[in-house]
Amino acid sequence: MTVPSYRRVEANGIRLNLIEKGQGPLVLFCHGFPETSHVWRNQLSALAAAGYRTVAPDLRGYGGSDRPEAVGAYTVLQVIGDMVALMDALGEKQAVIVGGDWGAMIAWQAALIRPDRFRAVTALGVPMMGRAPMLPSKLFPQTSDAWFYTHYFASPGLAEHELEANVAATLRKIYFAASGDAGPRDDPKTPNPFGMVPRSGGLLAMLPDPQTLPAWLGPDDFTLFVRSFEQSGFRGGLNYYRNLDQNWESEAAFQGLHVNVSAMYLVGERDTGLAIPGMKDIIKAMPSLVPQLQISQVIPKAGHWLQQEAPDVVNALLLGFLDSL
Repeated sequence: MTVPSYRRVEANGIRLNLIEKGQGPLVLFCHGFPETSHVWRNQLSALAAAGYRTVAPDLRGYGGSDRPEAVGAYTVLQVIGDMVALMDALGEKQAVIVGGDWGAMIAWQAALIRPDRFRAVTALGVPMMGRAPMLPSKLFPQTSDAWFYTHYFASPGLAEHELEANVAATLRKIYFAASGDAGPRDDPKTPNPFGMVPRSGGLLAMLPDPQTLPAWLGPDDFTLFVRSFEQSGFRGGLNYYRNLDQNWESEAAFQGLHVNVSAMYLVGERDTGLAIPGMKDIIKAMPSLVPQLQISQVIPKAGHWLQQEAPDVVNALLLGFLDSL
């Protein structure tokens, strides 16, 4: 494996660490949690070879990018501001934005509020959703014995203490449990790191520790992820969850808007999100929010890390979508 070549760019008052390949129309990639720009390694090369300029930053709080101290510095609107400012710094007027997990949420919202800058959008895993009926902190379940993972992640200091104790074991467990390798999501024996978390014992104790890495995650790639989170810690990424209520409050200003650019949605058949009640109905209803949704496709046997688990399928669909614009 060739170690990726990074550079840092000033954008929106912070420095973003990014990978850049190719020349041509810009395609901007946004990763999720717990990931870095390296998750897009297969897409960057394939699209660059096809005549596109591909850029994948470590989002604020991750990898080699700056990690603002304030918890409130990690709202979706601030990250969209980073992406707009990054495009300005790169001398680009428009981009197709592609996101997975948290990056998908950012990509949808970027296309919703700045269609002048983001001419098309592709989202992996997380569909475009209307504004929830109440604050996420009140919407997501919790009992005396367990709470939804977003509550656990949002509790100051708690998840950091567990996740940072052994970064390699943390990533190995989460990456496997959320992947298609863990098994079908309708099987109660399939582990889910993004479900209910016991109040005693934490997240990792309930996840298996695989003897070997999945075939889609090479040892050198895994080492890069581990070193990145050993450097940055998990606090920046967890702060995104600590702004769920703030994001919800901000969405009131955009109530009723539609994503009025061409769009594609891809999800793994074994994505953890499909285990959330009502998620399949949300996906089915997306055309009411995304009138120009060109493709909505389920990728067989793949899980939450779709761009890594099924890179050839994702690359082919991305290139077809891009060529159609």
